[in-house]
Amino acid sequence: MASLVCLPLPKPNIIRASSSSAATSPSTADSLNDKFGRKGIHFHDSNGIPTLDLTVRNGSSLRLHIPDAHLTSYKPKVYWKDDGFEEVLFTTPSAKGGIALVIDDASDSPSKPSLLPSSDWTVKDVDSDAIDALQVELTCSSKQMEITYIVTLYSESMATAVIVKNTGLKPLTLKSAILSHFKFKRRDGAAIQGLQGCSYCSHPPLSSPFEILSPSEAMKAEEPDWFSFGSEPQGKAGSWSLQDVPFTMLKNKFSRVYAAPPAERLKPIYHTTPSKYETLDQGRELFFRVIRMGFEDIYISSPGSLSDKFGKDYFICTGPASMLVPVTVKPGEQWRGAQVIEHDNL
Repeated sequence: MASLVCLPLPKPNIIRASSSSAATSPSTADSLNDKFGRKGIHFHDSNGIPTLDLTVRNGSSLRLHIPDAHLTSYKPKVYWKDDGFEEVLFTTPSAKGGIALVIDDASDSPSKPSLLPSSDWTVKDVDSDAIDALQVELTCSSKQMEITYIVTLYSESMATAVIVKNTGLKPLTLKSAILSHFKFKRRDGAAIQGLQGCSYCSHPPLSSPFEILSPSEAMKAEEPDWFSFGSEPQGKAGSWSLQDVPFTMLKNKFSRVYAAPPAERLKPIYHTTPSKYETLDQGRELFFRVIRMGFEDIYISSPGSLSDKFGKDYFICTGPASMLVPVTVKPGEQWRGAQVIEHDNL
């Protein structure tokens, strides 16, 4: 796999693409194509939303809504047959799910809203490497910070990277995550491998405009299935456990964070969570490796029987996060985090 965000980006040429402007300026997609379009990089309007499709040489593709930086589709080539593409992400008809960037205010302020604007992302640059690697760079400003979001597509992986720069005079205190909703064929064939020996506690997700389950819904208890090996009932929030089995079964409902307990992080040496783990879809005989960079925690939630109201496919929400111990960014400094989803299914 190529290194993350390795493509040299040309001189910035910014075009604003908001959902509100799309309704009054139908040429937004045409303007984006004129400035940034090239083989494998195509802008278009989807239900009035400026949208970007990236497609690399082997046919793997992703779809990104420009105004809110929401990734709604990732379809890599996973079989050798001509039509051997499978959708990885679970996205509802109302555009919930997919991959969502979350950045929240973790200061002592009584109101702690999201620090991300709802519809104010702009296209800053694109780049490509012989259409075996394609990249788009989005940017937005919010309060006292500048945020850069870089999405890169390769033939067998994709990456999302965020850079937060403090442009103000006071430190920024942030909670953040890149939350991906993975699609599974069957509820009883969904699992995660790679977290044995890790500490975890029940914890709600960070709220997002693209959440399928709200934090309260994710934490609502549900009786586990008696025959779910490796599954455990939802524990009390803040109560720590140690995973002693190799597979995390996703049939039952839970919402948890895998991380070193905050008290442990005060020690000179402590055990951290793995930098990668794998989702296992037995129904489609596929697996995807999730790699975290810059984030300290791993968030995982499974909807259990609540998935039934969203269709026949099962889904989970997971991704790298900094939830338990907020990140502090001093004035003039930057914080970086990233997620890579890759596979070896071919």
